[in-house]
Amino acid sequence: MQRSALAVFVMLMPVCVLAAAGGWKVQQRYPLGGEGGWDYLALDQSAQHLYVSRSDRVIVLDVARTPSMAKRSVVGEIDGLSGVHGIALADDLHKGFISNGRANTVTVFDPAMLKVEQTVAVNAQDPDAILYDPYSHRVFTFNGDSNDASVIDAKSGKLLGHVTLPGRPEFAVSDGRGHVFDNIESRNELVEINPVAMKVTATWPLKDCDSPSGLAIDVAHHRLFSVCQNRTMAVTDSTDGRQVASVPIGEGPDAARYDAQRGLVLSSNGHSGTLTVVREATPDRYVVLANVPTQKSARTMALDDASGRIYLSAAELGPRPAPTAADPHPRPTMRPGSFAILVVGPATN
Repeated sequence: MQRSALAVFVMLMPVCVLAAAGGWKVQQRYPLGGEGGWDYLALDQSAQHLYVSRSDRVIVLDVARTPSMAKRSVVGEIDGLSGVHGIALADDLHKGFISNGRANTVTVFDPAMLKVEQTVAVNAQDPDAILYDPYSHRVFTFNGDSNDASVIDAKSGKLLGHVTLPGRPEFAVSDGRGHVFDNIESRNELVEINPVAMKVTATWPLKDCDSPSGLAIDVAHHRLFSVCQNRTMAVTDSTDGRQVASVPIGEGPDAARYDAQRGLVLSSNGHSGTLTVVREATPDRYVVLANVPTQKSARTMALDDASGRIYLSAAELGPRPAPTAADPHPRPTMRPGSFAILVVGPATN
């Protein structure tokens, strides 16, 4: 009976899911080199421009060009920045926004010309994750050292105010329908924010989840996916905060993405050097298809909605510096010239 049931299940599985189960791999690399750390990635889906954070600048890569043309693939840079964390794109307004964690500012730029238009002080400490909410036409920065979110009018660049949060925030998502959600890393919680009223409307505990970082959303089925440092993905109902499932993932996740076209949830795990690919069998049941070897340090990612390809920032790591009072948990050093963008996808792509 078990073999028969398995055979029926396999016959009914979509071709793309079978490919995901057995054929996921690193397909390409864009060797970029250069100095500086990195954080979030963002992909302009229509232009196929990948925005790569690199400490004091953002590199813009045309991923429609092959890695063998890596130098020609770099179409520009936005420089003169300070402690870059994230990039948010407002397609409907033809604007981009960059969070500068050291300067406590947001850089507003024109994606077509890659020119800086405005610098906005967020009046908070360490703007990290950044999100454009198309419902309210507002930009939110989630400020790691002041436990709040700054709210900016995306059209004018005016700072509108702040949302007080119950702890240190991590990544956030919008459902495009008047709800913004954010992981609270320091309290193992998830909050719901009204972007117009600029206030927290619900706070939900994340059970069996230690230090949630990356967050993704399945808008159609009202599911939130928080990746946690105890090798767990917590699945939450976005309507009432009910915890739906707990899924095993790799070690050291920092980003999550939901591939709506293929029904897949993705977690990039920097410590284990893997990409966990999870199938959403139903909104309440999840199956791990693969833990794809990527590269240690590959912790942040962007997803190409059309092709299903995943882009990850990574570098070869050297020895970890000795702890100090100022930095008790230093990150390993990066081997010079080793920074690259990895492209991961199923073998059928």
